[in-house]
Amino acid sequence: MPCTSFDDAVARQHEALIAFMRRDTKPYKDIYSRRDDATLANPFGGVARGWGELPERLDRAASYYTDGEVVRIELISSDHTDDFGYCLEIEYLRGRLGSRDAIDDVGLRTTTVFRCEDGDWKLVHRHADPAVEQRRPESIV
Repeated sequence: MPCTSFDDAVARQHEALIAFMRRDTKPYKDIYSRRDDATLANPFGGVARGWGELPERLDRAASYYTDGEVVRIELISSDHTDDFGYCLEIEYLRGRLGSRDAIDDVGLRTTTVFRCEDGDWKLVHRHADPAVEQRRPESIV
């Protein structure tokens, strides 16, 4: 069965990010694969694997943001075949993070992988980290 539009899947993921920044994880949960190989590696550490771990990890990560918003998303690279696709993007976000009183700007380097499942694109992997700018080698130790 041919898959829906890849561009529409990417747009749904962007809409899910907007909702996520407002602590609403339902749109992400709606587009995530239910298969055991689905993964999430967010900037707060660790890796969630499979549907049994993903919802709680999404909820916890969203709870860290208050007054959050998506400022813009910069597409670096994207491609897809009939059944697999990816996007490498920089997400520019703003909000209160954790217990901070200040509203901070956050940049995240993200890789999002989609797979066609039963005619619809599903999110199968998402990785996000704050390594947007180049760093000295010693900075990762």
